[in-house]
Amino acid sequence: MREKTIDYILRATWMSVAKMYNEEAGKMGSTMATGFTLINIDPESGTPSTSLGPKMGMEATSLSRTLKTMEEKGLIYRKKNPQDGRGVLIHLTDFGIEMREFSKDVVFKFDNAVKQNVSQEKLDTFLEVFQIINDLISSKKIYTKQESITP
Repeated sequence: MREKTIDYILRATWMSVAKMYNEEAGKMGSTMATGFTLINIDPESGTPSTSLGPKMGMEATSLSRTLKTMEEKGLIYRKKNPQDGRGVLIHLTDFGIEMREFSKDVVFKFDNAVKQNVSQEKLDTFLEVFQIINDLISSKKIYTKQESITP
């Protein structure tokens, strides 16, 4: 397909962003997935492990693997949830808090670079378009049963 579809532009851009984040994280012996997870853990009270996956849009097996690696690297520790004895809270170690700050700085640096190079009007339009795309997807207005192709 020669035409650059919206899907293509979204994927290519996200792949570039992910590569950039992984390169930055790699400077500290980390990954984008680890940084994203660190940012989503409450540094004061911890975060239930069951809420991390949905919060981040990550599959349970990928999240389990990421958490195991993070625990081995001394970024997190697990503690029983006092509110729910069956659940586990993920807490940050001091090193985890330090790496969380590094991860936040990487994200804010990217965010600020984009804001310095894109007018507020264009940025508002960009965000509006992405909201519309998310709304179309979540309300299932793109693919309907009537449009399905049967073999």
